Amino acid sequence: MMAQRYGGKHSPETKPSTSGSYRGATRTRAGGRVNFLFLAPLPLIWNAFGNGPVVMALTLGALALLLLAAWLTRDGLVAQEAYDARKIARRPAIPRKILGSLLTGIGLAIASFAIKGGMVEPVLYGIIGTVLHFAAFGPDPMKNKGMEGIDEFQTDRVARLVEQAEGHLKAMSEAIRRTGDREVEARVDSFQREVRDLLRTVEEDPRDLTAARKYMSVYLQGARDASVKFADIFARNHDVQARADYLTLLSDLEEGFSAKTKTLLLDDHSDLTVEIEVLRDRLQREGIRLANNQ
Repeated sequence: MMAQRYGGKHSPETKPSTSGSYRGATRTRAGGRVNFLFLAPLPLIWNAFGNGPVVMALTLGALALLLLAAWLTRDGLVAQEAYDARKIARRPAIPRKILGSLLTGIGLAIASFAIKGGMVEPVLYGIIGTVLHFAAFGPDPMKNKGMEGIDEFQTDRVARLVEQAEGHLKAMSEAIRRTGDREVEARVDSFQREVRDLLRTVEEDPRDLTAARKYMSVYLQGARDASVKFADIFARNHDVQARADYLTLLSDLEEGFSAKTKTLLLDDHSDLTVEIEVLRDRLQREGIRLANNQ
C-alpha cells in the first residue's frame, strides 16, 4: 500500500513524490527467526534459581551467550543486507553470523551441562546447535565485491563517506519519527531514496567522488541537523510554520540531489562515448594498416 498524504488546514501543500514509496525496498531478513533467537533461551532463567550457585552461574552464562549470539546474528544480517544492496562493497570486518553460530553452540552446550550434567549430551547439543544456526542463517560475506581493477585507495574513501552518509540518514529518520507526523516521515523517505541513488552512483564509479563529496558530507550533515532541530521544535508545540519550512527544505534538497545524480550519470555516458570513439578510431587505423600490408 502506498503512503498517503494527510491534508487539512494545517497541512501545507508540498511537492508530491515522483517515485513510489517502496522503490528498491526489500523485506528485511533481520526479523522473524532472529527475534525467535532472543526469546528461545529465556526459559533458562527458571532453571537458574533454586539449584545452587554453580548451576545458577552456568545457566546465566549460557543465557548471556545465547543472547549475544542472537544480537551478533541480527547485526550480521543487517550488514549482509547492506553488502547485497551495493554493487561495490567490502566484506564485513567481523564475521558476526559465524560467531553467532559458534556462540549458539557453546551456549547450548553449557545449558545442557548445567541441566543434565555429563559430557556427551552437551557436546552433541553444541555441535547440533552450531550446525543448525549456520544452516539457517548462512555465512557472512567473505570477500570484497565489485572491486576488481578499481583503485583501492579511492574505494576506501568512498566506503568511508557512504558509511558516514548512512549514519546521517539514520539520524534523520530517528529524529523525524519523534514528530509522529506520517506525511513528514514519507517526505523524508522520498528524500533519502534520492540520496541513496547518489550514493550508489558514486559507489559504482568512485571517480565521481570529487564531484559529489559536498553532497555526501556537507549538505547531508546540514539536512541531519535541520531534521533534529525541526523534530525538537515540532515535538514541543507543533509549529505549523516550522513544518512548512522543513518540507520546503526537503523538496529543495531532493531536487538538488536528483539533479546531481543525473549530472554524474550524463558525465559517465559522455566518458563512455569518448572511449567508444577512441576504440573505433584505433580499429579503423588497424584495419587500414593491415590492408596496406596485404
